[in-house]
Amino acid sequence: MDFIAQLPVLPVVLPFVAAPLCLLLPAGRAPWVWATLVAWATFALSLILLEQVWINGTISYAMGGWSAPMGIAYRIDLTNGMVLALISFVAAVVFPYAGPSVRDEIAHKQTPAFYTALLLCFAGLIGVTITGDAFNVFVFLEISSLSTYVLVAMGAGRDRRALTAAFNYLVMGTIGATFFVIGLGLLYMATGTLNMIDLHERLVGQDNRVVKAAFAFIVTGLGLKLAMLPLHLWLPPAYSYAPSSITAFLAATATKVAVYIMLRFLYTVFGFDFPFLSVALDFFLILGVAGMFVASLAAMFQDDIKMMLAYSSVAQIGYMLLGISLGTVDGVAAGLLHLVNHAFMKAALFMAVGCVVLRLGSHQLSAFQGLAKRMPWTAWGMVIAAMSLAGIPGTAGFISKFALLQASFDKGGLTPTIAGFLIVLSSLLAVVYLMRVVRVMLQPLPESGPFTKPVVRPPLLMRVSLWVMVLANIYFGLQGGGLIALTRRAASILMGVDAGGAM
Repeated sequence: MDFIAQLPVLPVVLPFVAAPLCLLLPAGRAPWVWATLVAWATFALSLILLEQVWINGTISYAMGGWSAPMGIAYRIDLTNGMVLALISFVAAVVFPYAGPSVRDEIAHKQTPAFYTALLLCFAGLIGVTITGDAFNVFVFLEISSLSTYVLVAMGAGRDRRALTAAFNYLVMGTIGATFFVIGLGLLYMATGTLNMIDLHERLVGQDNRVVKAAFAFIVTGLGLKLAMLPLHLWLPPAYSYAPSSITAFLAATATKVAVYIMLRFLYTVFGFDFPFLSVALDFFLILGVAGMFVASLAAMFQDDIKMMLAYSSVAQIGYMLLGISLGTVDGVAAGLLHLVNHAFMKAALFMAVGCVVLRLGSHQLSAFQGLAKRMPWTAWGMVIAAMSLAGIPGTAGFISKFALLQASFDKGGLTPTIAGFLIVLSSLLAVVYLMRVVRVMLQPLPESGPFTKPVVRPPLLMRVSLWVMVLANIYFGLQGGGLIALTRRAASILMGVDAGGAM
């Protein structure tokens, strides 16, 4: 069997098959080691696949040899190849980090179930990314979502509010999935197919109520999945009360995959010829800007650091939506660039918070007082990641925000230009709430209170994993040309500008 020929399906099959095997392992270190090895192997496969796509162009794979529309097709171009590599990279870094963190937050006997759910979530996110079948998107979304509900609920061992957060997430996620699958049903009724490429071809010239309703249902369902304002209410509690490693993993992957799927349906399935697309882009511009400010203002008043960073994620999704709303190659490329860079910065921030939770047992702002002296590697890693989130020059966040600013001005017109200035203003709000945390970390050690006892440094594996993400923020801030070129080419292919990737 030709390895390269089977390559498109292996990143999904490997974690999907490994998940039930993980459940059979004895509780303790074995499930963690197994899940980590699977994550590393999947990352290696993803890099090989991305290289093949970069060199040879789009790769198509028919499951079981049944070609579309009768069978399920996997279709990997540069856009989802890049997202696939991002997800697997985050997993390869976060899974090793999870070992010491999970031992502190999850009951010993639950570790096989925990890593089984984590591998299922990982497999679901990868499946969503590389499938070329619209109904398969729904199936893999539900696989990742159902396992995520379980993972969030497992945080109840430390904070019982995790159960309420998981239930709210389940209700909201189910509503979003229902909207999405209703939209798919309407598309199938109108076209007779669910293959994305066939859908695009059969939707050309269609302007009827069924297709318009399908578009509205799909956009709403995906908007809820990606936590677009005002459909974001599930995200802050889910991120705040989930186990630390799960928060880091989800913040860097789950909403990014949902943003990618939104892009895929907008430009691959419906396309520029669809009459409602311009309306949707205007809609995204308004909600993106609103998210940038409303969520940033909410973050400013949080004393729970995980809650603060969760609201910050909603604000950063607003930046991505703003890039999408421009409807240009530069705008979509900037949105994709910020998608990747935000994964690095938010994973680093939540991993740093996880180190504090491990040693001080709290993610309240008061626990961070004097952290620069207590846990210097953790504190300074968090400072650098915060600088990236605020868009300070020399960091990855600056590169993507500058690209968004430039794309807004290049678009021309009053509204995009105003949006460009609002990017700067929103970034200043991020500086305000992040400086609260940095100022507290740089203060002298507290003289009284529950956080005065000496602190042992976090385990080496957690610090190394944290700094891999921190260094990614620095590297792509100083040497981001390759990633900029990758996202621009990916956006060109996604939007049909590149002849080799035209839909």
